[in-house]
Amino acid sequence: MLVKLWGREYLEDEGLCCHSGGVSTRDGAEPVNIIERGRAFLQSLHQLASRSAWEWRRCPYCGETVTARWGGYVRRPWFFEGRRLVRVQRHRCSRCRRTYSERSALLVRGGWYAREVRRLAIDHWQHVGSSLRRTAEFVRSWLGRQERWQRWRPLDPSPPEVLQCHLSPSTVHRWLDAAGQSARRGVVGQLDRVPTSGQCGTDGLWARLRGGTKRVVLALVDSVSGLLFPPVVVQAEEGQQPWAHRFERAKAAGLDLDELRGVTSDGTRGLGWYLTSVLEWVNHQRCVWHLWRQVGGELARAAAAAAGGLVDDAAHATQDLVRQELMALVRGVLDAPSEAAAQVAWAELARHRWGQGLAKVLGEHLEAALVHRKAYNRGLLRVAPEWCWRDFRLRLSRGRNHGSAARLERAALLWALYRNFEPAQERYERKRRYRYPGRSPLAVAGIPPGAISYLDALGV
Repeated sequence: MLVKLWGREYLEDEGLCCHSGGVSTRDGAEPVNIIERGRAFLQSLHQLASRSAWEWRRCPYCGETVTARWGGYVRRPWFFEGRRLVRVQRHRCSRCRRTYSERSALLVRGGWYAREVRRLAIDHWQHVGSSLRRTAEFVRSWLGRQERWQRWRPLDPSPPEVLQCHLSPSTVHRWLDAAGQSARRGVVGQLDRVPTSGQCGTDGLWARLRGGTKRVVLALVDSVSGLLFPPVVVQAEEGQQPWAHRFERAKAAGLDLDELRGVTSDGTRGLGWYLTSVLEWVNHQRCVWHLWRQVGGELARAAAAAAGGLVDDAAHATQDLVRQELMALVRGVLDAPSEAAAQVAWAELARHRWGQGLAKVLGEHLEAALVHRKAYNRGLLRVAPEWCWRDFRLRLSRGRNHGSAARLERAALLWALYRNFEPAQERYERKRRYRYPGRSPLAVAGIPPGAISYLDALGV
């Protein structure tokens, strides 16, 4: 029998959605958050794989068990070990006179490639950060024992043309876009009942689409757990409307705006106006890294003015000395342990012979630069989450292969879901340490996914 769940139709007895990307539950209850959706999908795969021949005799439309075998057909999907023949048995119900086919948890309905191949291609592109062309080349080399396989195993003979795999980058892109569509459909309630700290950071990434069109991907990250709320794609980040859209989507995903206490950003005016007019209880923390960039020009001008009239080594020595003194004073203001200490450091900077300009620039943002020191904003980071774009830039970050803003948004939603499930690297690097090694943002937030992956959550 067909039932309605999560906006799509399901075969109740089979437990799997008729379309890619959905899951069903036995009791008809809707999965709440993304973890529960992934768990329901994985459970449906196990139930489908364990179905007996007797269970397949029950008609999925009327529930009658008086059925008869009604022929079948042969498929030749690609698996990890290569292409193989799979016979699909059909049945006919004597009561409703409708026919149905047995299904396999290993296959995707109507696909030439098995479920494991699709999951490999999507995960290879997401996790490795490769291009679509290289991902398709890697997968087909493995499946068909061809191309790069000959470099891995030079003693193996080349397969004949009829046995070679012809997976194309456009097919991988279509799989990725379908996964992005599934992520788009699952935005509502995606992070429902997931604990949040109330301290967030936001940042935007400009992307150039085909035809020279520019769009901005706006991300919102929990400062404590690193949890990414579903991103949005807007035309620009100026004005209140893009940020209203940003926070409305986060609210739809499960963020309680009434519990939000602080937001860190690079100082965009649109966000400041939105927080002042709509979320007036939320404090706005200015990104310290962007403040350093802002005072960099004034710092250079002050050092050049101090070396006026000097030449060669004397000028360079004076510039270095003044620059070091002013940088130490600026660091004392921005790194002050309290607001009172910051005011003392700022006054000392203002008394410096060449520090009046720097003191004027910092004075305009002094209060916003120290929001993270308030007890109300404990846990708030003082830098915008620009590091979250590091992995995104390894992929289609600039939108070169996205023909529209909708496709760019679907790719961003897919990437955000991957980031929430993926654990951080356990060991630290020479110049990079991880706050929660070996733990994913969902695990840090308090609901570890366990054996559930983002591919299960997407219903791939």
